[in-house]
Amino acid sequence: MLPLLRHGGFPRGLPGVPGETQAGLQGAVSARACQGSPHSDGFRTGEVQIGKVVPPSHRPIPAMPPAMPRATRFIPFIIACALFMENLDATVIATALPEIARSMGEDPLRLSLAMTSYMLALAVFLPVSGWMADRYGTRTVFAAAIGVFTVGSILCGQSDGLYELVGARIVQGLGGAMMVPVGRLILLKTVPKEKLVAAMAQMTLPALIGPALGPLVGGFIATYASWRWIFYINVPIGLIGIALVLTLIPNVRETERDPFDGRGFMLSALALAALMFGLENVGRGVLPPVAVAGVLGLGFAAAWLYLRHARGMERPVLDPSLLRLPTYFASVMGGTLFRIGIGAVPFLMPLMLQVGFGRTPFESGALTFAGAAGALTMKALAGPILRRLGFRRVLTANALLSGLILASYAAFRPETAHWVILGALLMGGFFRSLQFTGLNSLAYAEVPKECLSRANTLASVMQQVSLSLGVAVGATVLHLTQSVTGGPGAALTPTDFVPAFLTVGGMACVSALFFLRLPPDAGAEISGHRARARAKEPPRALEAAD
Repeated sequence: MLPLLRHGGFPRGLPGVPGETQAGLQGAVSARACQGSPHSDGFRTGEVQIGKVVPPSHRPIPAMPPAMPRATRFIPFIIACALFMENLDATVIATALPEIARSMGEDPLRLSLAMTSYMLALAVFLPVSGWMADRYGTRTVFAAAIGVFTVGSILCGQSDGLYELVGARIVQGLGGAMMVPVGRLILLKTVPKEKLVAAMAQMTLPALIGPALGPLVGGFIATYASWRWIFYINVPIGLIGIALVLTLIPNVRETERDPFDGRGFMLSALALAALMFGLENVGRGVLPPVAVAGVLGLGFAAAWLYLRHARGMERPVLDPSLLRLPTYFASVMGGTLFRIGIGAVPFLMPLMLQVGFGRTPFESGALTFAGAAGALTMKALAGPILRRLGFRRVLTANALLSGLILASYAAFRPETAHWVILGALLMGGFFRSLQFTGLNSLAYAEVPKECLSRANTLASVMQQVSLSLGVAVGATVLHLTQSVTGGPGAALTPTDFVPAFLTVGGMACVSALFFLRLPPDAGAEISGHRARARAKEPPRALEAAD
């Protein structure tokens, strides 16, 4: 305490101490300094130092942490570099998937494995991301994750068959499992809750450039060059990201680390892998129905065993007790259903435009680019919209609107004007981005600081599971429709995509039921909605607004 009194109180921006706490401590120290002491002759300008007043001219200059404020300001953009690489990769491969299938001599529907295997690897390894960040430090894990993802990209570019590509995508998924959630965890531990919406938007705004460029870049490369270059372009981005992380991000570790739940990790990994693999093969004809049922049964059994195990653990690897928080439950469970619907679009839309409509990969990318452009436009408006309307109204209405827009894609035909497709995709991306920003921010409204790591891990796992389920649901409905209308192995037609888009659009609409249960002021400390509503009340409203 003496060094703090000597330097005039707590310095601003004290790492690890919330702003309001610092303000209170600063006020306490300042008040004590202004009271004088038995050894001082009244109130003087200066500061208390062991019973005497030190004039300002003799006041020692406090040592400031070198470069920390600047590094903290750049953290959202450094994290965005990793998000840019991952999102660019996801949208690039989605656009180039039909061309990769032709190159390998595979059915485009089977190439959905290249997407679901990556998402499955993310979901399986995500539970250990928070523990590894606490154990080895955020900078170490974040930089290593970017390196693994870059190596996986090189292996993808070297693949000559479906199973080689799937294996390389699993390596990429291992890197992505550590990369994005640890980056988000860094942000959660450095930004106060009332600033979280702005920080999330700041972090994801540059990252949305990846999805915006992805369809164009992927379509151009697949049309005019080799599809292998869609993976090689990750190499320079990864190297730049590693250099920024090692230079500007501190290696933060938790002093009190959770013990690693090895048994829980094995059970959760088995449950996720079996359930995802089983759902991916429903109705495909690749495996006998008995085998698919057995895999799904194994997944459900492992999930039941994990839930029993988690109830007896103080800090399990995936903590289901966090779902008792109303805002966290609505964000995770409602968000899961919404993302299943949205997650099918990157798979279904390029496939419909290229295989169903006969467009080139570049033409397909030029059209699907509109969705990412709409998402990019929304990021600057998300904060004011949530502040004015609140989470409950925005998430409920926006889920219905996004689901209806998604279902409207079923009306697309080869003769549909390009401006109509562009407009629908632009609006879909616009409102989808608003929903994602609201869901990602609301999830942590009631989560205590000591539980942020576990809450972030569970939310990240559910996000990846839902996106993977979206691809699986879309591919399964499309395959079943193809089997009914044209028989197994028949060429896909534009009408085959109608049931798939109606199904995933309906799922997005149903997610609104989870948000209707929220109280009107849910997450108000994050959105600022309650403070705005009380701004007309005298005079406590001013304090609340501040």
